[in-house]
Amino acid sequence: MSTDQPAPQAAPGTGPGPGTGTPGAPAEAGRRDRKARRTRETMAAAALRLTLAHGLAALAVEDVTDAADVSRRTFSRHFASREDAVLDCLRADFARINAALAARPAAEPPVAAYRAAVAAWVHDPDPEHPAWHRRPGMRDLFVLIDEEPALTAAFRRIAVAEEERSIRLVADRLGLHPETDLRPAVAVGLGVAALHAATRTWVRDPAGDLPTLLDRAFDLAAAEPPS
Repeated sequence: MSTDQPAPQAAPGTGPGPGTGTPGAPAEAGRRDRKARRTRETMAAAALRLTLAHGLAALAVEDVTDAADVSRRTFSRHFASREDAVLDCLRADFARINAALAARPAAEPPVAAYRAAVAAWVHDPDPEHPAWHRRPGMRDLFVLIDEEPALTAAFRRIAVAEEERSIRLVADRLGLHPETDLRPAVAVGLGVAALHAATRTWVRDPAGDLPTLLDRAFDLAAAEPPS
């Protein structure tokens, strides 16, 4: 009679086979995501630094990849152009505002929610991702955006894309269709106008304080237009 014993069975969900996960897969995916994010931020920081130092005309993609020690293929996986790399920090800022907007209480009026999201971003103490008034070179970057047509166009694409995300977030909050109902777009438009107006004044006035200007701009957006 055989003395062989049946092979032990794997615990449910830990062994190979259909319907089972790979141990450690979520953690590994998280590590990959963090590494990709750090690589993107490194390239974006290099593109911005080189542009502020030498101007956009002198910037080549190879300058960015050399400074970040990555391949051209890696650059192309993250950015469609050198302008997108230069302005990626602004895209990330708008994305943080949208993340804060998504976290606002559902019952909060949409313009108030957008204002609170902008306030959360501008007052965020995170030293790795400071708001514009605490980040060196940002006034110079906005001046370049006004002066360089390629940067102007790239900035508009980024701003419009993030504004569309804001509109969808507000529409979801209100239970409205973002394409056929004016209310989400109008609410977001008021908030975005206040943000851009405050930023414009801050860039042009060296003595201006961005958080104070944002409060004033949102107050004006909520008030009747001057007669």
